[in-house]
Amino acid sequence: MYDTIDVQSLIHQLNTIRNALLTAERKYTPLIRKVQPHYVESARNLVHYLALRTFDLRQIQWQLSSLGLSSIGHSERYTLINLQNILYLLQLLGGENREDIQTTGTSFSLDHPKSKKRLDENTVQIFGPERFSGHTRIMVTLPSEAVEDYELIRDLVQTGMAVARINCAHDDPEAWRKMIGHLDRARRETGNTCLLYMDLEGPKLRTGALPNRISRKGKEKRGFILLRKGDLLHLVREGSPGAFPEFDPDGLLLLPGKISVTLPSIFDDVQIDQPIWFDDGKIGGTIESVQPDLIEVRITAASDEGSRLYAEKGINLPATHLRLPALSDEDIQNLELIVQHADMVGYSFVRTPDDVKLLQRELKRLGREDIGIILKIETQETFENLPLLLLTAMRSPKVGAMIARGDLAVELGFLRIAEVQEQILWLCEAAHVPTIWATQILENLVKTGLATRAEISDAVLSVRAECAMLNKGPHILDAVKMLVEIDQRMALHQWKKQSALRPLNVAKLFFSPLRSVQDTAD
Repeated sequence: MYDTIDVQSLIHQLNTIRNALLTAERKYTPLIRKVQPHYVESARNLVHYLALRTFDLRQIQWQLSSLGLSSIGHSERYTLINLQNILYLLQLLGGENREDIQTTGTSFSLDHPKSKKRLDENTVQIFGPERFSGHTRIMVTLPSEAVEDYELIRDLVQTGMAVARINCAHDDPEAWRKMIGHLDRARRETGNTCLLYMDLEGPKLRTGALPNRISRKGKEKRGFILLRKGDLLHLVREGSPGAFPEFDPDGLLLLPGKISVTLPSIFDDVQIDQPIWFDDGKIGGTIESVQPDLIEVRITAASDEGSRLYAEKGINLPATHLRLPALSDEDIQNLELIVQHADMVGYSFVRTPDDVKLLQRELKRLGREDIGIILKIETQETFENLPLLLLTAMRSPKVGAMIARGDLAVELGFLRIAEVQEQILWLCEAAHVPTIWATQILENLVKTGLATRAEISDAVLSVRAECAMLNKGPHILDAVKMLVEIDQRMALHQWKKQSALRPLNVAKLFFSPLRSVQDTAD
């Protein structure tokens, strides 16, 4: 019956993999021992999962499925135990003597139910209790209007916002205090739990100021540089005034536009032929020359009619190693306010384990080692260092991770973001670390009041994370309501990437006593 599958060969392959997992754990024991006690088994499991994923498992997966055995495709949370269970069943199938290999060579105890419970516990610790039957909390970025609009925050808390987000890259401490005051009042009046998340700005590279434009009607309007494919753009150091491009009557570029950058250190780091992106990837270019006070960029990606580059827009340099401080002086100053009010702090542009240690030292200095740390995964370097970042962050009591798909997509390229966001979900699940699915969820609905089919599908994927983040917009309440409904529906069908196998109404209808086989045949 199993003549096409060599069971003994499978046992040998899986034993080889199992030994590799145990070897990896022994190698990284010094790191594992430094995490918080409640994270020890999670750290062990993360190392096991990483070791597992160094193997090409495609053929093994197919063979196990052909034998009707549970494959290793859903074992993120309990990698070693799952592998040992499969080995035990294969030994029985191969006619060998019963041998309880689960007790051989390891004291690991996180099986399927225990590992799910561990992830659920970690989720409650950092994102608070469930508001609805689904597992996904909803985070909402508070707009500047929330400073004066208490009713907006109250309605968000009432509708389903479980975590309020204040982005410290915008507004100022006085505005943040007013938002926090509104949130406190809303929690008291509604009786609902809503935690507070505050983002550190980090060393965000942005475009500098531009003069306003005068419209044909004589009114001042926000200035922008119109960029077309093939145009040159000059980047200058902060403090130098921006300038608009000049064109001849036929539309040919006579003088490139000029705009400053907020981090002058990039002049020492960028190199010729490296890519550069502006405004979340809406405009792209290649660096053509680098001078002490001038970087020339040739625009390679823009809309057909030209794209507008405004002040205070993000700049990404995915191929450049930027020597930037993990925490700016402003970040450290803002931390003093954040630790007084927030339940968790978002660590923007964290890149290395040393960056994590720096934040942990600052939080210890401020007496808030208990605050939740959210690692924002928004650069290629951060993604590549994610396992070590997680193991380092797990020295703190509460850890989460944000899949910041906006910057990450620009850094990695839009073709790679789909596979990378999956990998982040897998790695965090292996560490039992809750995740936030962020950037552009239901964005069209938030901004225009109408959702697209594509973003509904994306929202369905988002509820596999423990938290989904919505950005600000005039229709944010409608977006919260829709995401709550999507979450409640999908929670009946799927948990993470595992199907829940709820009974399907379409299947029941097929076997309905009101429908006969003869009717169908006719």
